[in-house]
Amino acid sequence: MSDDTTMPDWEKRFRAPRVGLPEWAEDAPDRSLFVSNATGTYELYAWDRTSGAQRQATDRPNGTTDGTLSPDGEWIWWFSDTDGDEFGVWLRQPFGGGPDEPATPGLEPSFPAGLAIGRDGTAVVGRSTDEDGSTVHVCRPGRAPVEIYRHRESAGVGDLSRDGTLIALEHTEHGDAMHSALRVLRTDGSLVAELDDTKGGTEELGLEVLGFAPVPGDTRLLVGHQRRGRWEPMVWDVAAGTQQDLAIELPGDVSAEWYPDGSALLVEHSYEARSELWRFDPATGELTRVETPAGTVSGATARPDGTVEYLWSSAAQPSSVRSTTGAVVLSPAGLKAPGSVPVEDAWVEGPGGRIHALVQRPEGPGPHPTVFEIHGGPTWHDSDAFAAGPAAWLDHGFAVVRVNYRGSTGYGREWTDALKHRVGLIELEDIEAVRAWAVDSGLADPRRLVLSGGSWGGYLTLLGLGTQPEAWAVGLAAVPVADYVTAYHDEMETLKALDRTLLGGTPEEVPERFAASSPLTYVDEVRAPVYIAAGVNDPRCPIRQVDNYVDRLAARGAVHEVYRYDAGHGSLVVEERIKQLRMEIEFALRHLAP
Repeated sequence: MSDDTTMPDWEKRFRAPRVGLPEWAEDAPDRSLFVSNATGTYELYAWDRTSGAQRQATDRPNGTTDGTLSPDGEWIWWFSDTDGDEFGVWLRQPFGGGPDEPATPGLEPSFPAGLAIGRDGTAVVGRSTDEDGSTVHVCRPGRAPVEIYRHRESAGVGDLSRDGTLIALEHTEHGDAMHSALRVLRTDGSLVAELDDTKGGTEELGLEVLGFAPVPGDTRLLVGHQRRGRWEPMVWDVAAGTQQDLAIELPGDVSAEWYPDGSALLVEHSYEARSELWRFDPATGELTRVETPAGTVSGATARPDGTVEYLWSSAAQPSSVRSTTGAVVLSPAGLKAPGSVPVEDAWVEGPGGRIHALVQRPEGPGPHPTVFEIHGGPTWHDSDAFAAGPAAWLDHGFAVVRVNYRGSTGYGREWTDALKHRVGLIELEDIEAVRAWAVDSGLADPRRLVLSGGSWGGYLTLLGLGTQPEAWAVGLAAVPVADYVTAYHDEMETLKALDRTLLGGTPEEVPERFAASSPLTYVDEVRAPVYIAAGVNDPRCPIRQVDNYVDRLAARGAVHEVYRYDAGHGSLVVEERIKQLRMEIEFALRHLAP
């Protein structure tokens, strides 16, 4: 590794220590847990705010990010999988340090599907396996786990009430994996209440658990709904059966969480790739802005003293954990990440409506070699937030364009739900419209266009190279879906359910749709050099279907490189991330026209 004076800026952005938003124990708010890459691998850290002491709680070769605190702050719970395969068990260790121990003895390994921990040590654990589908178990100290829920379709634990008597579940028993219904159970599994905006799967309206009121005996549940064409909160009293429409009149998506005393809501408002915070009083309807800089709030939490801590960044400025007191909450020592280039907004007319793209330009006049960096999900969206990958391409003289195609979140329910049956092809219509705009506007050099992405973005990259072979000069696909049929049969059960929803059935039921949406169908049309990176333990985009695609490229002598690494759906190791991006940049520079 080079020293700080010779290290290029793009590597500094990866190596600079970062911290996530600290979680704090509900009954011991001076005990916190956060994620950091300070050692070069993303791990969990305990932080005693009273003494200021911090310690690394987990230390594994491929990193750890999934963890939480017990309400009393005495225990750190973390999910232990094997090298990123996402299949494992919950362990716990004392907050002050000590050996790890099984947190839920008696439960076999699974994919996680939610966790809620009560004040008496009871844990409600969601699990998913290919054999059992979705199950939920109540685990009491010193007793065997008790199963209280089972279904083949996807389901998970949303929250446990403050007094530990009520459990809120999200489920898709109706068969629509993109629009959940809610069920509230007692800890013995008996039914308290149900809420299903899909009306048995006949309407595309989802619900999500945002959290029980943090007051003992309070049966109010904060719920996200889509009844007005976007995500927004309401309050559902699960005992009284009443619903309070909060009608927070802000454009775009609105989410919320309770202030610690239950008197108000901390509202996160997302609109046109930016986000901001508000305080809402359900009793009076008063909405008050919580001042944050322009950019993206990636997470926020209200503290017992009424202050708010939030994780903020913009495309130009690296992330930091800030407080409404004006202080920086956590500032890791060591190397500081250099800034980057601000984003510009581009609105392009497309076949399904106006498409929002985020554009970053390098120094100098255009047209530029341009990377179309396509986000994953697909239910996600790019925002005005700091990202080391796009910044690295800018440092190398590339413009960067990110497209919030149909299927993305943040632009209303209809935009997200447009992604049905013609999966992949719909998104690529929007990407093509933005590509044409970028060329016509003088931003992008049509001879030097790179299609790039990871996960669903990697899938769209491979599909785009085959269906739009004349449009792209180079393709870079990380952890992609490459052979949709094989991917379906090998992937984790929750993703099978999502694919059935998106495509309208299984590969055996709708073979023509799977074929039309599979990159493998078009592999012989690919003309651009292709670079593929894949994790050998990936449960989301498994390795066998990538190998099938690569074999077809190799059989006809197509220009390609493939890199397989020992992790899952991406890497939590900083040097591995740098290595992979360096390989992508070098591959693009080697194959693009001068």
